[in-house]
Amino acid sequence: MSSPTPTASVTVRRARPEDAETCGRICYEAFATINRAHNFPADFPSPEAGIGLLSMLFSHPAFYCIVADVEGRTVGSNCLDERSLVAGLGPITVDPGVQNRGVGRLLMLALMERARERGFAGVRLLQAAFHNRSLSLYSKLGFDAKEPMSVMHGLPLRVPLAGCDVRPATLEDVEEASRICERVHGLSRAGELRESVSQGSALVVSRHGRITGYAAGFGYFGHAVGESNVDVKALIGAAENVSGPGVIIPTRNADLFRWCLSQGMRVLHPMTLMSTGLYSEPAGAYLPSVLY
Repeated sequence: MSSPTPTASVTVRRARPEDAETCGRICYEAFATINRAHNFPADFPSPEAGIGLLSMLFSHPAFYCIVADVEGRTVGSNCLDERSLVAGLGPITVDPGVQNRGVGRLLMLALMERARERGFAGVRLLQAAFHNRSLSLYSKLGFDAKEPMSVMHGLPLRVPLAGCDVRPATLEDVEEASRICERVHGLSRAGELRESVSQGSALVVSRHGRITGYAAGFGYFGHAVGESNVDVKALIGAAENVSGPGVIIPTRNADLFRWCLSQGMRVLHPMTLMSTGLYSEPAGAYLPSVLY
């Protein structure tokens, strides 16, 4: 199929579930192309994985997703996670055949306007650090680089830490666990935690008879917080599976980063946490999702 002309107009609209197949294939190809160009492994193992992800996001009531059409052909998509005080943006992908024509910029601007209209305190995203064009675009749009991250593969399964009790989280844990997130980040992510509890993927860690951290799953769409590195290490050590390429570790947290390396985990590629609006320097240990 021929590519749209450079002067073709772009129409941005709300994503529909039936858009997931086309957008999922674009998502796979877009990430595979940029990763391959920099000698990094693909984020998705197959087009079907991209289709599955966007099928989930396009149907999720708390994600606002949009697509871009050029001359009647869908050429990209973007999503906004609206489950918390701060919105998470992504994944944004554009057909490699029509990149560098302003489509990505329009997809970004549309969701940033959506976030302003909905009154979110800020918007955050994680950007592949080797992708110079996206780093430049996001910076021009007002995002500040906040934290270097490392995607790490190879969870050290079933590595218990002395003094730490890790167990599946329940809905009764959500309130207490969410207070830890508020102390660490200045905001609650209770909606995400509650959802992961219902899916059976959430864990809590306790020390001295009280909850000191939690993980809302492991991988690109999980996140974790703890009062200390001990709590996050215990959660990682108790993980039984990970979704996507790996877990995302704050690179500046040298103690946690070295511990992961010592447990056999390896770095796949670097990322950058970027933010607009509300942002507080974390006051504890954490693992971000691919959104923040």
